Amino acid sequence: MARMPGAEWRPIPSNFTRGGQESVQGVVIHIMDGSLSGTDSWFRNPAAQASSHFGTGKGGQLYQWVDTADRAWAQAAGNRNWLSVENEGRGGDSLTSAQLDRCAAVLAWAHQVYGVPLAVTSSTGGRGLGYHGMGGSAWGGHTSCPGSAIVAQLPEIVRRAQALAGGGGGGGSTGGTYTVRSGDTLSEIGQRLGIDWHKIAEANGLRSPYVLQIGQRLTLPGAGSTTYTVRSGDSLSVIGARLGVSWQRIAEANGIRAPYVITPGQTLRIP
Repeated sequence: MARMPGAEWRPIPSNFTRGGQESVQGVVIHIMDGSLSGTDSWFRNPAAQASSHFGTGKGGQLYQWVDTADRAWAQAAGNRNWLSVENEGRGGDSLTSAQLDRCAAVLAWAHQVYGVPLAVTSSTGGRGLGYHGMGGSAWGGHTSCPGSAIVAQLPEIVRRAQALAGGGGGGGSTGGTYTVRSGDTLSEIGQRLGIDWHKIAEANGLRSPYVLQIGQRLTLPGAGSTTYTVRSGDSLSVIGARLGVSWQRIAEANGIRAPYVITPGQTLRIP
């Protein structure tokens, strides 16, 4: 079973092959030719005979419809060996910056979990970040999906995925940053990081009612290293992305070796 932390889990009842994912060569980018909500409804219709592992909205929503241990029905002959990401929009569109971020997050996660290279590929025999049209007739003949504008954005997705997976130090001069995700509150963030949430609020100029926005980057008070308490669904790459620290550095600082297993409640030192 593999569900991506940070993606909203919206399982569909059918239109996929349970346990059918034979391998993961890479991630395939699609265009929905419609809305995220419409695609979500369509995938729940048995008549659709279609699905995708993930889907993004123009505003930055990220859905996971199918567990990556299961085979989604997205690109015909490519289904057995590739993960799929449908993106809200229509032919000729470019992906929004928020969609680029979400696709990069999926690629970075697939890199950590499955060893997918952080590179663009245009070959069905290759590995990395591909697109639906590269599969030709064997992949359903959808050669215009996702369109030339989005294909031209694939290197940018890879660049953002490399930043997520490979690090870059924490922001600010006061000890690091934290990127807000769905469901976060100041008190929960403070508890997981071992920092008084009032100090986080003060460091970021936040006042009652302390409203946070998904994707907002908070400066963390205090110099030097801090700690983070693992919660359900976390992975090293996701924690590193939210804190602006390379997940490899976190692993090294805590003596964690492959397969990089962490458990809820575990306290990690963040360098």
